[in-house]
Formats: sequence, structure tokens, C-alpha cells
Amino acid sequence: MTSPLTPPPPPHGRPSHTSPSGESAQPPQQPGPEGTAEGAQGAQGAQAAHGQAWQAPAAGDAGATGSLYGQDGPGMKTEVREAAVITVAVALGGVLLGLLWLWLAPRVPLVGDVTDNSWVVYLKDSEGEQAVGVDGTFTLLALALGALSAAVVFLVRRRGGVPLVAALCVGGLLGSLLAWRLGLWLGPDHDVIAHAKAVGKGVTFSAPMKLGAKGALLAWPLAALVVHLGLTALFGPRDPDPYAYDSGSAK
Repeated sequence: MTSPLTPPPPPHGRPSHTSPSGESAQPPQQPGPEGTAEGAQGAQGAQAAHGQAWQAPAAGDAGATGSLYGQDGPGMKTEVREAAVITVAVALGGVLLGLLWLWLAPRVPLVGDVTDNSWVVYLKDSEGEQAVGVDGTFTLLALALGALSAAVVFLVRRRGGVPLVAALCVGGLLGSLLAWRLGLWLGPDHDVIAHAKAVGKGVTFSAPMKLGAKGALLAWPLAALVVHLGLTALFGPRDPDPYAYDSGSAK
């Protein structure tokens, strides 16, 4: 018997590997050294093999993305600037509230008298409700101006936003404070004794303006908040329904 013949070794001393079908496998190609033309071609081929997943977006895509973000609103800086303008405008409306309060509020009648060579002042109608009417007039006027300011702001800017609502509330509170102080300043004299001496004994004169219920100062911001939220819920812009597009594409 003779021993089986062994195949000769492959060139360069590397063992050959055969595939299951009997074909010899090609040895892996080594990339060229870095910095050579072969290395650059290999790197370009690897990038092409990976596809376009790692490519930077085109300029048009970036602009489209920015436009999509721009559709959500004017931006935080613009909203804060608009909120500051609305706060000042609503607060200046307190001048109108103060003048209307001074004009429409009932007067509390007082009478001066002399007792033991000293002046005293007392209510002419001790059971009158003029003092309650003063507070009620301020509250009703503040509610009306709060609803009016909210409607105007909603018509100017329907999209709304947290800075806008905060501006309405802060501006309404500042406007109420301004109206209160303006009514006290333009109203009758606060020195009732001097006023009684000026008009004479037994002559009726008006008491100075006074806001007994300080909670009336919150009527304007509360009315503005409720009316604006109601208008936004009823007539504000709606976000597109994502399910409507899915159902349309399915058809």
C-alpha cells in the first residue's frame, strides 16, 4: 500500500481554506496604509457601504425643520416682550377705572357740628348703605373692565400662552391699585374736620372715597383670567388631529 498524496502547501506559506463546496476562499484584502491613495479609496468605500444615515442634513431640510418649529409660536422672547406691553397697557386702564369709580360711586353724606367748642363729624344717615355701594361700584366696574381687556387681548393675539395670561392678571391687579389710589386722590378731602369747618355747621358734605373691601382689587384679574380662558377654549386655534391623517392615508 502507498500513503495518500498530500497537496502541496499554498504559496507564501499560508494554508488554504476550502469552502464546503470545495472552492478555495480568497484571503481577506488588507487596506492600504493610512495616508495613501488605497487607504483613501477604502475609507470612501466604507462610507458608501454604510449608506446615507451619517450624512448631514441638507440646507433645505434644516430650513424646513426651522420652519416647523416656527409654527409652534413666535418664540419665548417675543412672548415675553408682548406680555410686558400688555401688562403696561392693562395697568394704564386703571386710570379709566378710577375716573368711572369716582363718577358713579354713591357719596357718603357727613355733617359737622360743634360740641363744647370742638368740631365733630358724624354720618347724616347712620343706616345708609352708601359705603357698601362704593365697594360694589368698584367691583362691578373692575369686572367689566377685566372682561373687556381679556376680549381685546384675545382678538389681538388668539394663540394665547402662559406669559399672556400672566400679563393680564398682573396688569389687572396693577390697574386696580392705580384706580383705587386715583379715586382717593381725586375724591373729597380726607381732612373731614377741615372740610366741615369750610362748609359750616350742619351742612352736608361728602365723605372721602374709601374702599372697605380690599378683595375688590382682585375682581379685575379674576375676570380677565376667566374670560380669556373661556374665549380660548371656545374660539382659540386647535392643534391638528394626528388620527385624521392616519385614517385618510389608510383609505
